[in-house]
Amino acid sequence: MIRYFFLFVGLLFSLPVFAQTRTEVNFPDIPGYKTLKCDFHMHTVFSDGDVWPTVRVQEAWQEGLDAIAITDHIEYRPHAQNIEIEADHNRAFEIAEPLANQMGMILIAGSEITRKMPPGHLNALFVTNANLLERDSWWEACVEARDQGAFVFWDHPGWDDQQPDTVKWYQEHTRLLNAGILKGIEVYNGHDFYPEALKWAEEKRLTIMCNSGLHAPESMDYTNGEHRPMTLVFATEKSKGAIKQALKDRRTVAYFDEQLVGDKQYLGPLFFGSIQIENDGIGLENHQIKKLQVHNSSDVDFQLKQRQPSVGFSCPDEVVLKAHKTVFIDLEGTSDEVKNMDQLRLFYGVTNLTMLTGKPLPVNIDIANH
Repeated sequence: MIRYFFLFVGLLFSLPVFAQTRTEVNFPDIPGYKTLKCDFHMHTVFSDGDVWPTVRVQEAWQEGLDAIAITDHIEYRPHAQNIEIEADHNRAFEIAEPLANQMGMILIAGSEITRKMPPGHLNALFVTNANLLERDSWWEACVEARDQGAFVFWDHPGWDDQQPDTVKWYQEHTRLLNAGILKGIEVYNGHDFYPEALKWAEEKRLTIMCNSGLHAPESMDYTNGEHRPMTLVFATEKSKGAIKQALKDRRTVAYFDEQLVGDKQYLGPLFFGSIQIENDGIGLENHQIKKLQVHNSSDVDFQLKQRQPSVGFSCPDEVVLKAHKTVFIDLEGTSDEVKNMDQLRLFYGVTNLTMLTGKPLPVNIDIANH
């Protein structure tokens, strides 16, 4: 017996130790705010997900996120018998929180109020006791979330299982909005974009949300280097309170499929904080071609399309500023006056940065000529 004990101990200490590695998500902070990478919608075995709560923390940390919310369904818990738990809707958060704190992740307590359409599925973030959301009436559940100070948003409003033919805003959503309960809406969930939700976000002043809605292990939903969708939150600091205030103030941008979608006041600083002109003062004259060097430090390839001609010179109609690359842009002098111009201006639209209006973000790129 002693021999087998020491054999077991020897095997135990000879097992390899694997270090987790984190891949950072690269977007700049913008003036006055930190840019936090967040996912506010995912599930564990405590509802209909396939993983233990701590796995969600580890996945998010590895992918460079700053904050997540576990939002298990209140009304749908198919694994309850298998994991032999009592109906405590706070348990997943309690299990995951110690690891989140250890790894420097912000974990937000959340729940998904899961009803037929209308009103559909609603996520409540920053709840204080998820058990109190278990009500027969969806309205009473939502009022309870509001009374707990929760931030409530509408999940996947165009989900085929609930709105297969059209994406409709119901009177129940107006009721939630007027009662000060509904504060946000997912414009993107999983692998689906809902343009109607973007329109409602602008019209009804709802916070833009963009989340994974994970059920399976993350690596099974997003493969071959594909990143999960994220809500970029512009907060005064990395804290729960600052994130909650940012959500209330609608300081978010959706990041998915090499796209950024949100308010112009945040898209602009994200773009200009990501690019650096490497050779100001290029000294362009008529009939000359000079190469402008532009570096993009972000994770997104910016797709530029000229929206009007420049004065005194020409530039390409389309340009791709590759992520983490420096790109040459040829500028050709077309006027004798160009050599006397102290500043040259390029007029582009960034076609993969979409404003609330649904139109590309217009940008003016100014460079010094002398």
